[in-house]
Amino acid sequence: MKKKIGILGSTGSIGTSTLEVIKNLNSKGFECEIVFLSCNNNIDKFKEQVKEFRPSTIVLHNESRLKEFKDSGLTEKTEIMTGYDTLCELVSRDNYDILVNSLVGFVGLVPTLEALKHGKRVALANKETLVVAGQLINETLKKSGAELIPIDSEHSAIFQCLTGENHEDINKILLTASGGPFRGYTRNELSEVTVEQALRHPNWNMGNKITIDSATLMNKGLEVIEAKWLFNIDVNDIEVIIHPQSIIHSMVEFRDGSVKAQMGVPDMKVPIQYALTYPKRYGNEFPKMNLINSGNLEFQKPDMGTFRCLKLAFDSIKNGGTYPTVLNAANEVAVDLFLNRKIGFLDISGIIEEELDSHKNVLNYELQDLIKIDKFTRNNVLSKNL
Repeated sequence: MKKKIGILGSTGSIGTSTLEVIKNLNSKGFECEIVFLSCNNNIDKFKEQVKEFRPSTIVLHNESRLKEFKDSGLTEKTEIMTGYDTLCELVSRDNYDILVNSLVGFVGLVPTLEALKHGKRVALANKETLVVAGQLINETLKKSGAELIPIDSEHSAIFQCLTGENHEDINKILLTASGGPFRGYTRNELSEVTVEQALRHPNWNMGNKITIDSATLMNKGLEVIEAKWLFNIDVNDIEVIIHPQSIIHSMVEFRDGSVKAQMGVPDMKVPIQYALTYPKRYGNEFPKMNLINSGNLEFQKPDMGTFRCLKLAFDSIKNGGTYPTVLNAANEVAVDLFLNRKIGFLDISGIIEEELDSHKNVLNYELQDLIKIDKFTRNNVLSKNL
């Protein structure tokens, strides 16, 4: 049966890889049809995607780019929607099966919730959705019977390790991290880090925001919170391990002492494909792992004294409520300030800690609480740093 797929953020690294996966699946007998695509600013790449995949609907988040796109002559049989708010209407429709949400940041939350409310399978690359609203997401899943399948390589690895296992047999989750480009640095050395250095990830090709998060280890902190909600596990049973080679994507330790690991080359196409085809697997021509050439596999404890963002993330989810919302909002703004050379690398964690320290927690939150706190935190950070 043909799967009808919509992609939010199709011109980013995950969206682009998803379209490559879909081309491969169509050649392997797993039929896919692109129903809708969305884009923010990369109009040139978006034009190429629309021309090749011919979605029935497209969304331009940035309304100012509408004329530029229309001038391409690709819109004759295409419904064009503009603005972020239209995404919620789009994902509520009945004309597709799977939503791939590869938006970056808090903006991915509401579309995910809407798609889940309507019983869709959501292949989720937007980790912030679960970071800020894990409780709401899980409540929605129970009510709707929808599916949430992770695309992040680490969470896909855990998901695969747990297939066929009983939840009560889990002892702990071992979440691996490459350590980023500054593994082994002191705080004094980190104080001199430039934007260019922070954007040079040793293993993964990702967007700017996620690459900076990987350098601060906030990316791993967000993944800890995500794992807590995805796999219904106490945060004290999640352990972060630095694994520089990024060959083992994560592991699960069971109560009998057995450990399952999911391994592969550092390439997002495999977890993307698994999220689309689950529970089946299909062949592909993507790079395969060669253990002989992989060399030694190293494992280390993370230095949470030097990389404060990881500790702040652990503290936030242990305190619960709306602390993770503040963590995420402050981080998004601080990373943007760093990328625009307004603050230093170490200022990122300092800004986040200051916002967390002043926050008045809300334990039983609703969506509107999250939206209000997110907006307040962003404005607060900007008012102090611009």
